[in-house]
Amino acid sequence: MRPDGRAIDELRPLSFERDFTDMADGSVLVKFGRTHVLCTASIQDDVPRWMRNTGKGWVTAEYNMLPGSSPERIRRRTSGRDQEIQRLIGRSLRAVCDMELLGERSITVDCDVLQADGGTRTASICGGYVALHDAITRLGLANHPLIDEVAAISVGIIDGECRLDLPYIEDAGAEVDMNVVMTGGAGLVEVQGTAEGAVFSREQLDTLLDLAQGGIATIVEAQKVLLANPPAARPPRS
Repeated sequence: MRPDGRAIDELRPLSFERDFTDMADGSVLVKFGRTHVLCTASIQDDVPRWMRNTGKGWVTAEYNMLPGSSPERIRRRTSGRDQEIQRLIGRSLRAVCDMELLGERSITVDCDVLQADGGTRTASICGGYVALHDAITRLGLANHPLIDEVAAISVGIIDGECRLDLPYIEDAGAEVDMNVVMTGGAGLVEVQGTAEGAVFSREQLDTLLDLAQGGIATIVEAQKVLLANPPAARPPRS
């Protein structure tokens, strides 16, 4: 039995709270159990210098854990871990965005961890996609640049058992820890897997990927349900 009583292929309680803040072009509070991440998307009518006059846009991400997000206070800084995670988030979002349809605009997706209990990077990707979708929808473009959904989840092996969506208590003692990013069409964007003291077999890898694919399908369905209705209109900026 898992510490929280879930089945091995069961996600933690998942929710998306749309427009959690009013100022950003897109905003969502995503929760996976006790992991809570605020994702906001902000649009600029410009692109990095190296992309100017290409007709293409750019999507990037920033990630931080807020000071009170864990039992021990997190210092306000961008660590090497933070940089690695924000690159992952950016790559994941760009994988499903047609930059030509976006046009010469830059969108930054900020992922701020309010409370951390494992899976903050995967929650950031799931919520970041929703915030990005709403921000782009509000542009009113003829063709939406997001050509597929994207979501992510953690899987791992604990006491020889493959499990989906690891909270911190499981993640900290996992023999294998893996993060999987996939599109709504089941295309793989990224697989990050590491053995922590014991190797794992090809059969176990396949089991972990199957668990991840099932969990991501559930997340994508929740994203689709939420985004089936367009976001509320925002008043013009002063």
